Amino acid sequence: MSAPQANNPLHGITLEMMLTRLVEHHGWEEMGRRIEIRCFNYDPSIKSSLVFLRKTPWARKKVEELYRQSI
Repeated sequence: MSAPQANNPLHGITLEMMLTRLVEHHGWEEMGRRIEIRCFNYDPSIKSSLVFLRKTPWARKKVEELYRQSI
């Protein structure tokens, strides 16, 4: 059995939950300014962003870093 992840702020947080909270907190415009990816700047949606972020590890990492800074 693995050890609990008490020091991991992302434990139990899905990418969709993370993205939804960031959009509520910052809005799409600010998200696009902080992380310059097309799915945040042109016709943004949770669905299109999730598809891109699941396929693009470097972009997902930036979103996770922004989430950690925001909580």
